[in-house]
Amino acid sequence: MFDARLRPLIDVPLNAIARTLSGTGITPNFITGVGFFLGLLAAGCLVLKLDYAALVLILGSRFMDGLDGAVARHAAPRSRHPNAKTQESDLGGYYDIVSDFLFYSGIILAFAIGRPEHALMAAFLIFCFVGTGSSFLAYAIIAAKQGRTDGDAQGKKSFFYLTGITEGSETILVLCLICIFPASFNMIAAIFGALCLMTTMGRVLQARRDFG
Repeated sequence: MFDARLRPLIDVPLNAIARTLSGTGITPNFITGVGFFLGLLAAGCLVLKLDYAALVLILGSRFMDGLDGAVARHAAPRSRHPNAKTQESDLGGYYDIVSDFLFYSGIILAFAIGRPEHALMAAFLIFCFVGTGSSFLAYAIIAAKQGRTDGDAQGKKSFFYLTGITEGSETILVLCLICIFPASFNMIAAIFGALCLMTTMGRVLQARRDFG
């Protein structure tokens, strides 16, 4: 919901850093890996109930998640051949998607391991993440098959980006909130989970209109 609105603000500093990194040999895939590693560290901190350390690492991980795309867009082709690809490769897009979904669910799992009294609501929230993730990716697959494009509202993507109530910005906010207010996890998970289910239903209805 907020991704498109935040994109113009986020792109300015990310593009500036990407230009600085251009030509240094630092690849988008390396940055994706660093972001995922920071996410693993954040999960470990949540298991140990080091909530504010987890918060800092989550923010660092998501910064890297934005930076990898900016670096990919600034990477120059290595060849003049018409089929030469930039470092914004299909494989890089694949890594990015997989690491994102593992990160989101892994943070919630780690919270539940550290605080098993919240395990039921954690399971509910991960279930809701599966709904938003599967409806998102399934739509992208069919859209790619039909040759659909979606413009650049969320930035240049490796796939069709279907929007919804709960997108990346909202999910990051929720992960930060559970680090700051861990005692309110059940309420946060219930509210956000309900919004995720609404997003899933909206995407299913959108697919029915577009593909039916």
